[in-house]
Amino acid sequence: MSGVENKTDLLELLQDSCSRHGRRLALRHKKQKIKYSVLNKRASCLASGLRFNLALNPGDKVALLLDNSPEYIISLFAVLKARATAIPVNTFLKKEEIDYILSDSQAKILITSTCFWNKIKPLKSDRDSSGNCPEPLVVLVDQPALGCKFIDDILLKESRTNLGIKVAPHCVRDNSSGNPERSERVDTNSPALIIYTSGTTGRPKGAVLSLKNLASNVSACIRTIEVGTKDRILLVLPMFHTFTITVCIFLPLVAGSGIIILTSLKPFHQVIRNIVFSRVSIIVGIPQLYRIFSELNLPRFLSKFLAVRLCVSGAAALDEKTYYLFTRKFKIPLLEGYGLSEASPVVSLNPLKGIQKVGSVGPPLPGIEVKVVDDNEGELPLGKIGELIVRGPNIMQGYYNLPEQSAVALKNNWLFTGDMARIDEDGYIYIVDRKKDMIISHGMNIYPAEVEQVIMQHPKVKETAVIGRPDKHRGEIPVCFVVPREGEELTHKEIITLCKEKLANYKIP
Repeated sequence: MSGVENKTDLLELLQDSCSRHGRRLALRHKKQKIKYSVLNKRASCLASGLRFNLALNPGDKVALLLDNSPEYIISLFAVLKARATAIPVNTFLKKEEIDYILSDSQAKILITSTCFWNKIKPLKSDRDSSGNCPEPLVVLVDQPALGCKFIDDILLKESRTNLGIKVAPHCVRDNSSGNPERSERVDTNSPALIIYTSGTTGRPKGAVLSLKNLASNVSACIRTIEVGTKDRILLVLPMFHTFTITVCIFLPLVAGSGIIILTSLKPFHQVIRNIVFSRVSIIVGIPQLYRIFSELNLPRFLSKFLAVRLCVSGAAALDEKTYYLFTRKFKIPLLEGYGLSEASPVVSLNPLKGIQKVGSVGPPLPGIEVKVVDDNEGELPLGKIGELIVRGPNIMQGYYNLPEQSAVALKNNWLFTGDMARIDEDGYIYIVDRKKDMIISHGMNIYPAEVEQVIMQHPKVKETAVIGRPDKHRGEIPVCFVVPREGEELTHKEIITLCKEKLANYKIP
């Protein structure tokens, strides 16, 4: 991977990798296999179609609302090739939550599937009546539908012919000279992704990540866990999560590795089957995944067929019991790391070669600085607990259209994480608490303020408070306390019904 660490343009890294590894397997999903050359061609064709037939300009926003699939990765790659900005949308969200993200980000195009489109249409939102924030143009990846564009139909004639797609009489105009991979110099600080995180104030905030932010984080991860062309990475976490995007998509594609795509953890025997028969060498997951593995009664002979050399755990704290059960059973390194969307997202990771400290999230990645500060922003000595702050080329540009909140989170190029931590004499970080109010359930962040805001919409509610409670299977679950207005009778069912209408299921208390 020589030269990777010197490049600051993520798109350049991806395209160089496709050129070098054209014949290698890039993606496998069920029976579908896609080589790097084909991935690159499909993404380029889609990028051209978006630019010349849907008038997508550099800097425009494209939302992606899809399940784990090759189409997601092709679409994400295409958006970058078109020099636009991708908005990954959480597929667990309800219509109102999705519509807020589409409106706030000013998405020009929404790439989705019929399944999701049927759930969220019609988009009812507080759009700007002047037309400054119109509803996005919808592109479906699976089949045509009234009022939407079908992805095959927006491709240029030459692109459709190259991909073996029959050109219909109504097909879009030809523009064979269009090339999304522009020759002019690119500003690597231009936004590549806007990742929406749950908001402490009740509304999600969009963390703006540039091509340079992501390239630096991918390069540092490759150096830390030594990913190469012989590796195959299991992608089972949701693709909209920044942890998945960086570690399970961009990282393996830059390294020339294969990605084994799974849509779901259920049924779990299919996960095991894919790990064994696809020769998966790296598993990336959340603690709950490794807890399931450690509790399984697998035949002893099966371990002889495993090609897994490394497992990475992130998105939530890995408890010591799960770590020891898993590592003693499988004799495979399980590395815990730490990150947040605002940092592209990986900040630290226990090293593959060197000391692995249980309970620690490891030292910072190469090129990243960390320190612990008190309430007055003064640096604390080693071993003392304070707020963890991070600085490096991976730190976001800010929150989209939120200058005041950006100024609170970013001070003198330092990101204030809101996590309480200590650093030992070897530079290893230990996350001990959260300064800001947040619940982590199945690796997903839940901010009590967001749930409280929804509950307060009920006319019978006077006050409410939401807290996190430890849970064996999910890590934490949200629990709410509600005070009804005087003279009102309020049932548990009324609150849950309201929450189900307006909140993703994992947020429901």
